[in-house]
Amino acid sequence: MSMRARMVAGELYRAGDAELTALRLAAREAAFMANALPPSARVQRMAVWRDLFGGMGEDCAILPPFLCDYGCSIHVGARLFMNFGCIVLDGAPVTIGDDVQIATAVQLITATHPLDAAERISGWEMSRPIDIGHRAWIGAGAIILPGVTVGDDAVVGAGAVVTRDVAPRTVVAGNPARVIKTLAASSTA
Repeated sequence: MSMRARMVAGELYRAGDAELTALRLAAREAAFMANALPPSARVQRMAVWRDLFGGMGEDCAILPPFLCDYGCSIHVGARLFMNFGCIVLDGAPVTIGDDVQIATAVQLITATHPLDAAERISGWEMSRPIDIGHRAWIGAGAIILPGVTVGDDAVVGAGAVVTRDVAPRTVVAGNPARVIKTLAASSTA
């Protein structure tokens, strides 16, 4: 099994593999091009992301700078708004629903490492998917860790470190993120 297949399957893999290294280089080249475009070149910038990502809905906005590991594992719905300075480490799939708002400096991190020091220093790592539901709002500087699902209509407070799943229509904040309150059902759901 290739290292890419192992990575996507959530198994231990070596990121230094030639195929994975080439994919990361292509993503960095795309990010360099998109991030260097002038503010008026929104259509061209979004075309770069559309070509790199695994899927993108209509009418999305991703403000530069934006960085990712591979791009091809990122799938976003329609009308995503992602503010300045976001990072997505997408060794595993990152799925973002429709009408999601992601504030500045948010990090979506699928990469993780073995707890065993010998495995870790030998270069093995793994990834766990991240899923963000429809109409979610991720506050500035929040970090979503590997394997987390954020439910529909959920709100993640600024600076939160999300280590566990967030239920739909729930507000979480803090480090580690904790439930602050539950929201009433929305008429848009």
